[in-house]
Amino acid sequence: MTGAQVERTDTAGTSGPGASAGARCRAWLLEGLSEQSARHPGPHATPQPEQEGHAWWRVMCLTGVDYFSTLGYQPGIAALAAGLLSPLATIVLIALTLLGALPVYRRVAHESPHGEGSIAMLERLLPWWSGKILVLVLLGFAATDFMITVTLSAADAAAHVVENPFSPGWMHGGNTWITLLLVAALGAVFLKGFREAMGIAVVLVGLYLTLNLVVLAVSAWEVLSHPVKIGDWTDAMTAAHSSPLAMVGVALLVFPKLALGMSGFETGVAVMPQVKGDPDDTYAKPAGRIRDTRKLLTTAAVIMSCFLLLSSLATTILIPQSAFKTGGPANGRALAYLAHEHLGQVFGTVYDVSTIAILWFAGASALAGLLNLVPRYLPRYGMAPEWTRAVRPLVLVFMVSAVLITLWFHASVDAQSGAYATGVLVLMLSAAFASTVAVHRRGHRAAALGFGTITAVFAYTLVTNVIERPDGIKIAGIFIVLILTTSFSSRVHRAFELRAAEVTFDDRAARFVTEAARSGPLRLIANEPQEHSRKEYRAKEYSQREHTHIPDGGPVLFVEVLVRDSSDFTADIDVRGDDKYGVRRLRVEGPTVPNAIAAVLLALRDRTGEVPHAYFDWTEGNPVSHLARFLVFGDGEVAPVTREVLRRAEPDPERRPRVHVG
Repeated sequence: MTGAQVERTDTAGTSGPGASAGARCRAWLLEGLSEQSARHPGPHATPQPEQEGHAWWRVMCLTGVDYFSTLGYQPGIAALAAGLLSPLATIVLIALTLLGALPVYRRVAHESPHGEGSIAMLERLLPWWSGKILVLVLLGFAATDFMITVTLSAADAAAHVVENPFSPGWMHGGNTWITLLLVAALGAVFLKGFREAMGIAVVLVGLYLTLNLVVLAVSAWEVLSHPVKIGDWTDAMTAAHSSPLAMVGVALLVFPKLALGMSGFETGVAVMPQVKGDPDDTYAKPAGRIRDTRKLLTTAAVIMSCFLLLSSLATTILIPQSAFKTGGPANGRALAYLAHEHLGQVFGTVYDVSTIAILWFAGASALAGLLNLVPRYLPRYGMAPEWTRAVRPLVLVFMVSAVLITLWFHASVDAQSGAYATGVLVLMLSAAFASTVAVHRRGHRAAALGFGTITAVFAYTLVTNVIERPDGIKIAGIFIVLILTTSFSSRVHRAFELRAAEVTFDDRAARFVTEAARSGPLRLIANEPQEHSRKEYRAKEYSQREHTHIPDGGPVLFVEVLVRDSSDFTADIDVRGDDKYGVRRLRVEGPTVPNAIAAVLLALRDRTGEVPHAYFDWTEGNPVSHLARFLVFGDGEVAPVTREVLRRAEPDPERRPRVHVG
């Protein structure tokens, strides 16, 4: 959520007074549709390079509504997971945060400074379809992380509403419908258009942390005034565990359940484009932005670590363990329990209101992160319809998902924590692995060893979490299957689109075209891109002239397409001219052969003002296998596919380039 503008399409023709209701609805849904999929700015677009951005501490508040809001439920989850050992398990979590997650994401900020995050780092590591499939799987886990953030935060906000003593009786037990109401309100805000997010985040984070500081200060005074409470806690731990070593061992075993306390790092790097850099920063080298983002990450981690430790001590010592259980007064709202208990109902209600607000806004931050992430990849891969670049249709899709998740988990914070932790840990594991590979490639052996150790720790934490709470992997699996299925279905459906962003001719190719066009319509012979002998070129030209009746004596150009990466969907087409054995060739690089040829033919038509002709040979073999080769490898039976791409791109048959097959 950044508050900036996105590029808008012209909808005047479909949203005016004379337009139908359906046309107006479509124009409203697609408002703000961006045509720049490769650098999609998201629902609240990233600032352009010439814009100033914001001070890093203000951006920290934007990511902090996700990170700091976990104080609303983290102490209660820690108490349920570790019991009296909650402070020890929290210390382990803090160590992993400061010595593991923080160094990893400081590296991610350096490697991916434009908001793409660790997913983009992994995308660059793996070529061809393997990289695309990995990104789709990670998007499934990211969807799990962000969507559960929305539903879990709303569920915890509902718990604060229900447990407040001033809440009317008819709200008691209404966690599910209150959660659904908060989710619906969140969707309505995004459908309307969320503005001034930064200012709201600064106010919310400042107020929330101040109130938490007051609660923890009063709790500390309560503990210090009654030191017997510390003795009771330590005596209970000693009675339950045989030795301090056993306590540490148990804390190490249960800390994976506390992984929610590390959420927010991925959001921290996602908002990097909002950080104001140095005046001499460039897009290629934003050194000031990287430095200040690292300040943001470090400051947020240190603040959160202090609050986690203090809140864990206060809640464990001052709240009976029975109050943390499902249905108990401290379940999902441990610090709110202390606020009401020690500072009165009025202050407690103020605390509840601030907690509800920041939890609801954390859902907004997560939803904005998801809306920013999906259009960066799927439309660029051809694995989503073009409407997924618009905000409102995606909001509707995600809101339906949030409703289903809320109903599945009955708006329970505890039940959703496993799924949330799974999404968080997978993204952190991917970031740690990507950082390990990045520093290894630069020859930094010590750093590679350190990041490799962090990767192993995150892998252990993830496996432990999945074994103990498999709901997370089930939810992620559903998202992954849905993303893979819809993505590849969309890719097949869109396979016959033109798919060329721009066609550029070098000087030599332009000269060949100009000279050949003096004799009339251009005539191009499609040829395999590998090197051929003079004899082979002459035989190919003779065969085409004989079988497809190319006018005698007229000049021909050979067009040869080299497939760079068939997993790409759109690409700029560069046409290079060269002359070999007296044969003039147009050498083209593109993701697929037929789509590239179609793009070149249309560009030649516009360049010369005459409809060009292309000549092909039939390819032997099964048409089904050729279709599969086209979808996977970008070649196959080229002639009919080229003709189909041209038919869809140019509806007027008189202006459509001619395809001849011999």
